Amino acid sequence: MASNSTSRLIALDALRGFTIMAMIIVNDPGSWSHVYAPLLHAPWNGATPTDYVFPFFLFIVGVSITMAYHGRLEAGAQRGDLVKKVVVRSLKIYGVGLFLWLWPDFDFSSIRWAGVLQRISVVFLACALLFLYTNWKFWVQLGVGLLVGYWILLAYVPVPGIGSPDLSVPIKNWAHFIDSRFLPGKLWQETWDPEGILSTFPAIVTGIIGMLVGKLILEIKELYHKLTWLFFIGFGLYVVGGAWDWFFPINKNLWTSSYVFHTGGLATLSLAASMVLTDVMGQTKWTAVGRIFGSNAIAAYVLASMMTVVFYNDFGGTAGLNTRWMNGLQSLGFSLEFGSFTYALIYVGIIFIPIYSLYKRKIFLKL
Repeated sequence: MASNSTSRLIALDALRGFTIMAMIIVNDPGSWSHVYAPLLHAPWNGATPTDYVFPFFLFIVGVSITMAYHGRLEAGAQRGDLVKKVVVRSLKIYGVGLFLWLWPDFDFSSIRWAGVLQRISVVFLACALLFLYTNWKFWVQLGVGLLVGYWILLAYVPVPGIGSPDLSVPIKNWAHFIDSRFLPGKLWQETWDPEGILSTFPAIVTGIIGMLVGKLILEIKELYHKLTWLFFIGFGLYVVGGAWDWFFPINKNLWTSSYVFHTGGLATLSLAASMVLTDVMGQTKWTAVGRIFGSNAIAAYVLASMMTVVFYNDFGGTAGLNTRWMNGLQSLGFSLEFGSFTYALIYVGIIFIPIYSLYKRKIFLKL
């Protein structure tokens, strides 16, 4: 059996890395016009495997906060010093998110203030401060309060100018109302944004679930007892999320309360399964690629976003590499969806090369 402390970190790093790989795959198909259905977000209510990627990463952020800052506090670090580092890091992540939106044209007239990295920065900041200044009981109370309050607001409170909210359409809810009036800059969907203002609050609860799971992992010493609780909690969250879906639909764009429980449960189960493979079975070789990506997760995401200018653009009036790849496979009798998917896999492999180089040199880029 592998060392408990070491293999636990392996399990978390592997899950982080595989999550980033999935994020690159779903973000970078060969063509958005030809994508297998599971690799697309649900149009509105409901969820596909693609809708699990972002909450999994936020969950991992929460687990990592507990792991990292628990150790630093135990080592005698001062909370004030840690807060300064947390604020600086969150600002860096947010700034990189803005940079990626502006890249490569840097058209500041159409800047998007919301986004994936921007939301990660806010969730990281909120959860880190909660960890440093409150206890787990407060996390639970705050999380439940936010999710229940969000449910009541979105499902039952009349929207100004609209009346009763209608969660079957994007424009008849409080998230749309607040984004359209108070979120500056360009919005992803013109009048609302899936990483908008109001939906960030339940996204913070996704991070809180990760923090609670991290605390459980640290405090329960006996391995099988630990894993039993992880599977039990993960399954419970998943069931509650499915039941809540009857009253408050699972929806990634709104980050609904049912979506938080649904994805939080799956993320907890995934981490537990990863720990079984590493802690119980000692199977760590399969985690190699995941650990490599996980060691520089944000760097891999940033690099994948920046390199699209090379691998997805036409040059000099000639077709881009992605178009050539898809046309070539189509001429051999393969579907365009297959060509689009395999190009995404190749792109992950391309990003792997510099990330592996950093890993071999023990260079870990932390914002």
